[in-house]
Amino acid sequence: MMNSNLQFDFLVNKEKNTITVRREFLASQQLVWDCYTKQELLDRWFAPKPLTTKTKSMNFSEGGHWHYAMVEPNGTEYWGWTSYTEIKPIDYYKALDAFCDAEGNINTQFPQAKWLVSFTTKEENAVVETVVTYNSLQDLEAVIQMGMKDGLTSTLERLDELLLTLK
Repeated sequence: MMNSNLQFDFLVNKEKNTITVRREFLASQQLVWDCYTKQELLDRWFAPKPLTTKTKSMNFSEGGHWHYAMVEPNGTEYWGWTSYTEIKPIDYYKALDAFCDAEGNINTQFPQAKWLVSFTTKEENAVVETVVTYNSLQDLEAVIQMGMKDGLTSTLERLDELLLTLK
């Protein structure tokens, strides 16, 4: 059951072409960091319901990448490529995010983005702040139209459910 007292902010800044998401979790900063940075945990939550996640390859290190798919119940796959540019455990990481195909070829028809994902502690809970920066207002508006807020809300609720099983 979702705890409505947990912080959840979804802020769009059309001057800076950013989306900032702040989300509080009922878990320690270390555990939430692990859920964002370990393949076996990411595969259990990183997709909105009813999709699932599968990893083709992952190397969580500076200069490394995560190549994964979000998979619909009917088997349709949506591939993504995350390149890790800077990592400071367990405080933050920076990454470049793109759509790609099953072979890892970047699809330049879709918006690419820079991600800064920061982890802090608030009493016993962890707070994750994700700032996603797009190259243009057009790209920002495209991902909002694609349903990023609902998708992210569902995805983060799935992380809540996973954290309950890990504590």
